[in-house]
Amino acid sequence: MLIIIRSKIDSELQKKVAEDLKGYIKVVVDVQRRIISAGGLKHVDGEEMLLNDGSCQEDIWGAGLDLETNEMDFDSMINLRPAQNASREILDQKIRQQVELITRTLLQE
Repeated sequence: MLIIIRSKIDSELQKKVAEDLKGYIKVVVDVQRRIISAGGLKHVDGEEMLLNDGSCQEDIWGAGLDLETNEMDFDSMINLRPAQNASREILDQKIRQQVELITRTLLQE
């Protein structure tokens, strides 16, 4: 299940977005609008969903949340932008912090 999340979700919806990858949730975060797409198998699908919803490319970043370990990663092909970020990992610490804060605020209780 891939959806756009604009406000904190409950545990039932959290389970649904975690079903595709059995407890791991791929997220694409719009740091400007403070919304995410969550779930699905590929970050690119969440990226497309947010772009179609009005997000700007330079504001969206891919990451993931493992519900078992509560750890986040910041690795996605959509993060690779030579003019802005020269790696699949989000290199800018401020952006990483924003991505983590928004993700945890919307996805966790």
